[in-house]
Amino acid sequence: MSTATSNQSLITIGGTKTTIESVVKDAGKDANGNRLFTTEVYRVNGTQRTPIANIDSKGKVTPTKNATTAEATEFGNPNSQLRQGVSKQINDPKVQNTLGVSTEQDKKALAGASGSGAATNSGTGQGTDGQGGNTASQADFDKENQFKKGTRTSYGLDLKYPLNLAVEQQDVIRFSILEYSPSLAKENQTTSGSFGSGKSRVVILEGINPTVKGSKRIGGITLPIPAGISDSNTCSWNNDELTMIQQEASNLVTALFSSGGVDAAGQSLENTGNKLQQGANSGDLQTAAKGIFTSLATQNKNIAQRAYGTVNNNNVELLFTGPSLRSFSFTFMFYPREPKEAIVVRKIIRAFKQAMSVKRSQTSLLLKSPHTFAIQYMTAGQKAHPYLNKFKECALTSCSVDYTPDNTYMTYAGDEKSMTSYRLSLQFQELEPIFDDEYGDPKDDFIGF
Repeated sequence: MSTATSNQSLITIGGTKTTIESVVKDAGKDANGNRLFTTEVYRVNGTQRTPIANIDSKGKVTPTKNATTAEATEFGNPNSQLRQGVSKQINDPKVQNTLGVSTEQDKKALAGASGSGAATNSGTGQGTDGQGGNTASQADFDKENQFKKGTRTSYGLDLKYPLNLAVEQQDVIRFSILEYSPSLAKENQTTSGSFGSGKSRVVILEGINPTVKGSKRIGGITLPIPAGISDSNTCSWNNDELTMIQQEASNLVTALFSSGGVDAAGQSLENTGNKLQQGANSGDLQTAAKGIFTSLATQNKNIAQRAYGTVNNNNVELLFTGPSLRSFSFTFMFYPREPKEAIVVRKIIRAFKQAMSVKRSQTSLLLKSPHTFAIQYMTAGQKAHPYLNKFKECALTSCSVDYTPDNTYMTYAGDEKSMTSYRLSLQFQELEPIFDDEYGDPKDDFIGF
């Protein structure tokens, strides 16, 4: 069986320029004697070749476990730059000559091995319609999610300050800018196992970059970890009161709808009667009754306490009422030391400000959510920091820039005219509460959230 390797192509995937290469293999013939071909797609980085997708003879595209989230998303869209690039590589005359493709039938089979005839993508769960795959549904999705012309959807993927920041020698904080993905969007819905959204907002690492599964990463910023970092996990608990009458009524209703039905309800009423008898024997019932009637007669709810030194037992208890969302604040100081660094500082500040800005639909009829952020503390070895908290996907709710943090207006001479210093204050809030099952790591190797 012959094999042909395509020329390499430089393609932008999720804002990152990526070199890809396709290897086409002769897969024999079908029952009618027509030739079949399969394809393996590789990401190339120097001498390293990493397989990121397989395409069978019917055009079914299956991303491998090595494919990034952005790559898997691109493979799921037949009109994406990645899919179009693979198609051009496979249908190149060089590949055709190597495989001995000459007839129209062979060329049609070779085109099928590029995925141009189907759109099934097991990595994203998208189906095929036999006529160009999910082209129609993808077009509808793109139409619904188009921003107004001029909206920024790609930022620098490796902005860092200072320029000589040695990420292999010091701990850093990494920010990834993500396109917001609604929790109940079609691609985030779950069909079985649990209610609600199937979207996980837990920040994970894709290589050394923080991201969220199923979200598109469109920018990255790396900075030194600032002072004053902290987290605060809270839950809402409130006082609740329950009168004796409410408690006994609750017992009655619970018994009535239990497996015992009417018999259980009858037993509950009998138990209530016994309690009343015990109260009468002790004198508590008479005192409570006198207190109620005295309060009604005098229109003074505290008369029972004055007369008998008693109040009704309100059975106060602290009850859980719901989770809370965490907030995080970071303050960064920038002191550009050269024109190139000043430009990077300007790009970083603009990236935060522009990413958090409200988006508009094409017609301006609708406002769309700003981009969100994945945040991760990283050790000098470029791993998740085990002694600092983790994050869930965050919204940037406030971005404040002080252009004269030293209380003096001062700029550098030269063409750039950068300020000599900047203070950037950021306020983030997580999109979802923290849940116990999301901690994982039963060995307690990480602080977790």
